[in-house]
Amino acid sequence: MYESGENYLETILILKNRTGQVRSIDIARELNFSKPSVSRAVSVLKESGYITMDRAGIIELTQAGKEKAEAIYERHTVLTAFLSLTAGVESKKAEEDACKIEHIISAETFAGIKTYMDRAERM
Repeated sequence: MYESGENYLETILILKNRTGQVRSIDIARELNFSKPSVSRAVSVLKESGYITMDRAGIIELTQAGKEKAEAIYERHTVLTAFLSLTAGVESKKAEEDACKIEHIISAETFAGIKTYMDRAERM
């Protein structure tokens, strides 16, 4: 999956947790994207089996979509904390950088960072 698709899934998860339901307009507002751009992305995510949309336009993550979104969000939160803790990066910048890194980091490197952070939290 491309970075943009991962960003959409993560945004849907965050919005669902925040407000209880998600529509395309909510995604457009959250990401500051045009409605046609979001509509295209939603179509691709539906075709890929990551989301469903009912007649009222409410978007739901499928099981596969939820698993993917949660994995992306976990990378985001762990990397943000890691950058703040180890590099002393202020939280807003750490979050921005984590958003970029989360899409390119290898599973092996992320696992190592996650292990490091788990140990750091126990101390």
